[in-house]
Amino acid sequence: MTMPLIGVPGRRASEANNVRGKAISSGRMYADAIHRAGGLPIVIPPSNDPDVIAATIQRCDGIVMPGGGDVNPTCYGHTENAELRGVNDFIDAFEIAAVRAALDIDLPILAICRGHQILNVALGGTLIQHLDTTDDHRDTMHTVQMISGSLVALAMGTQEPFVHSFHHQAIEKLANDLTVVGTHHDGTIEAVQHVSKHWVIGVQWHPEDTAADDASQQGLFDALIQHVR
Repeated sequence: MTMPLIGVPGRRASEANNVRGKAISSGRMYADAIHRAGGLPIVIPPSNDPDVIAATIQRCDGIVMPGGGDVNPTCYGHTENAELRGVNDFIDAFEIAAVRAALDIDLPILAICRGHQILNVALGGTLIQHLDTTDDHRDTMHTVQMISGSLVALAMGTQEPFVHSFHHQAIEKLANDLTVVGTHHDGTIEAVQHVSKHWVIGVQWHPEDTAADDASQQGLFDALIQHVR
């Protein structure tokens, strides 16, 4: 049986063990979760060429949009008005282009944390630059209230998953093509799905962190593979 190719946009790294010169990196926990689901993870090299990005995405059977630093507010028409961390304009442009290329051919997408935010921005939404309730979201475990029958709830097999969050930003204005399917008790948007695409979801937490021991978190990666066409 052929293993579906699941692309994970990579990041430029100044160095890596046993690599001469600059490197391209991606988180191992994403790869491990994709492997457990029966997929073959590949790192998509960052590029500023839309044609190269689109051609690479077309080789994939699905993509996982990873976590990372903050999205530059200029990407959604705002100016900086809060403390930002890890802003990288090159990666912002690359990942927004990757999401749009995947949407154009209706690939399954699992967007995680920053990736969840990138998905919203790529579709015209905006972000809260700093949550007033950041302490309830940064490196903490909490429950999420899911909508019954949503793609995320079905994949996880529960309407109240216990998740690991590590963020201080969140969706503000929801993109028109997305619908909210999960929230934090403080009202923060925790999960979304596309209103018309085959299988496109975003989660504000990090399922890869606990997927090895939590079947509900691994279920998100399993569902991604199951929805490859």
